[in-house]
Amino acid sequence: MAAVSEKPIMLIGIDESDQSSYALEWAIEHFFTPFAPNFPFKLFLVHAKPTPMTAIGFAGPGGSEILPYVDTDLKKIAARVIEKAKDLCHSKSLHDVTIEVVEGDARNVLCDAVEKHHAAMLVVGSHGYGAIKRAVLGSVSDYCAHHAHCSVMIVKRPKIKH
Repeated sequence: MAAVSEKPIMLIGIDESDQSSYALEWAIEHFFTPFAPNFPFKLFLVHAKPTPMTAIGFAGPGGSEILPYVDTDLKKIAARVIEKAKDLCHSKSLHDVTIEVVEGDARNVLCDAVEKHHAAMLVVGSHGYGAIKRAVLGSVSDYCAHHAHCSVMIVKRPKIKH
């Protein structure tokens, strides 16, 4: 008897941005339609929660006093991100979803999650930064496209014409 092969894993990076929500919704609508219940992928969602130190940067003297408050806020943000993603998945009749929150820089967290779960595809949203903002802030999607050991799909929101 032949062993049943598991479905490949699609990993989607999620955060509190509209671009992330759009990428998740786009992926669900294109790969997890309820009309074709034999989905081609197993869905994993990963949220990278920044560490309190990276969230505040260099705080100077007395900075350690605010770390517990920053950490509490970061945990609340992570809970909101997860709840929003769960609600979106359930509204699209998608219930077999694994969700993780991992502390660290999003670029490293997503590439590590690809390795850990042996993902076949990574989906990330694009903030649409220009060259200067991308150079200063860094681009998670650009980093993942060059460093993740799987196919990377960068989902861009359509530009709204006025």
